[in-house]
Amino acid sequence: MKETRQRKIIHVDMDAFYASVEQLDNPDLIGKPIAVGGSSQRGVVAAASYEARKFGVKSAMSSVLAKRNCPNLIFVKPRFDRYRELSQRIRNIFFEYTDLVEPLSLDEAYLDVTENKKGNPSASLIAREIREKIKERTGLNASAGISINKFIAKVASDVNKPNGQKTVPPEEVQAFLEEMEIRKFYGVGKVTADKMYRLGIFTGRDLKTKSLEFLNENFGKSGEYYFYVVRGIHNSEVKPSRIRKSLGAERTFEENISSEIFMLERLQNISEEIERRLAKSKVAGKTVTLKIKYSDFTLQTRSKTLPNYVSSKEHILETAKELLYQEKMKESVRLLGISLSNLNTDKDEEKEEEKVIAVQLKFDF
Repeated sequence: MKETRQRKIIHVDMDAFYASVEQLDNPDLIGKPIAVGGSSQRGVVAAASYEARKFGVKSAMSSVLAKRNCPNLIFVKPRFDRYRELSQRIRNIFFEYTDLVEPLSLDEAYLDVTENKKGNPSASLIAREIREKIKERTGLNASAGISINKFIAKVASDVNKPNGQKTVPPEEVQAFLEEMEIRKFYGVGKVTADKMYRLGIFTGRDLKTKSLEFLNENFGKSGEYYFYVVRGIHNSEVKPSRIRKSLGAERTFEENISSEIFMLERLQNISEEIERRLAKSKVAGKTVTLKIKYSDFTLQTRSKTLPNYVSSKEHILETAKELLYQEKMKESVRLLGISLSNLNTDKDEEKEEEKVIAVQLKFDF
């Protein structure tokens, strides 16, 4: 058993961030069900206020279905410049406590406060201070999870939402994970949860009874992940500079298209957008993936790995065309996307660290 110092990790998650920003800037929307996104037939909900969530409205839902669930739903166009501005203000608060900040998106981040700029031994008190400062400086509410690793902090931040926090100290980790419903485990989606239910796995306690061999056999590479996290073992460090894994763009069409000529025209536009993003990020990639969503909402991806790194729209479009013609379209298409992965940043990434069982050390949480 390798001994390692136990960490104090905070996961801060803004409450209904985009929707809350819209309510903040327009008080007339406070207390009303709102959805950030397009209201057209092809629109998709990017975020929903808590008032809208009571009606089952959630992100990635079609606007038509959202409106059907909540007839009084108010649609608001997203303003990403404003979201980025507030996100940066919130991030500046994090840096007052630690430089070990790993943003996951505009509205959530991990913080390692094992050693912090305030010299405060209590991660719980730090989380409370951070949430209070966010409210004071932005007018927005945040929730937080506090524990010994990123996985537990992440799932804990959902427990007392909105505008709350949950601490899982070392001595409570096992009980917390055993009691948790399996669908609430970070990394267990709906399809995986349904499969686990069929295998008699409903809680962390059920998952813990399964052997590593059983989980590998039924869940492939993810089996090892599930085996360790349910035991509180997750040694991924908070990485201030998260390495980009892929870069892409996609388009949802006003009307379904079935003509390959029209598809090529859209792919050209998408390739140009990706070229601009690659230039801005100063990266290139080897694997081109074409994403196709059909009119019946089925999703298909086709990928090809090239011998050399590419970043030009010409190379990206040429490969996307090849993937498009790989097989005949089965339906008309409502969305096309292209992404570039296997980036030249991957070679700088550290090898996945060895999984070790941390010796639990006593300290204030």
